[in-house]
Amino acid sequence: MTPRAQAPRPPAGALATARTRLLDEIRAAGVQDAAVLAALARVPREKFLDDALKNRAYENNALPIGHAQTISQPVVVAFMTQALTQGRRLERVLEVGTGSGYQTAVLAELVDTVFTVERIKPLSEVARTRLAALGYRNVHFGYADGMNGWLPYAPYKGILVTAGAERVPPALLEQLAPGGRLVMPVGPQGRQSLKLVERRGSSFREQDLGWVSFVPLLSGKV
Repeated sequence: MTPRAQAPRPPAGALATARTRLLDEIRAAGVQDAAVLAALARVPREKFLDDALKNRAYENNALPIGHAQTISQPVVVAFMTQALTQGRRLERVLEVGTGSGYQTAVLAELVDTVFTVERIKPLSEVARTRLAALGYRNVHFGYADGMNGWLPYAPYKGILVTAGAERVPPALLEQLAPGGRLVMPVGPQGRQSLKLVERRGSSFREQDLGWVSFVPLLSGKV
């Protein structure tokens, strides 16, 4: 079953040219997973931005989405997604930090079911509307404290966290299925390391994937 009822139309004119250039830049940066690149090509990033920023949709930059949050840099979205999926179609993935819904849509192209939680209610509601309009039917939205994960649907074969913290929240490690992978920025704000954590039974193996800078992962709901 395909994840969405109808594929979005590709951006026209200058946006299409910019998108092609961006994909070339992402490949040059080392993202080689063909499925991830194809997902980035299909998801219309301009649909996740306010009108004033749509002409910048295919810049390789993080951009503001309101509420002191950003839509992630496309190359970082690509690297995180590639590290999470590693060429396989996962059954159940938890995303912590829905934000604009852009990373959510990329995941929805590649996995069977996405469970995404967001602590800022207006962002969650707008993202739900956007993804529904684009035809995605394999995403479940939760308005919740991401520090706690989403226990009713655990365990997950993959967990992707789009905000940084000093350490991985214990609840997320507990909700990771055996053999599952978690990708998350860890460390002080402004100098975080992107971590890949793999569960091996009751133990966890951690790998550094490079330096990143994300907004902080906060507790509570607003």
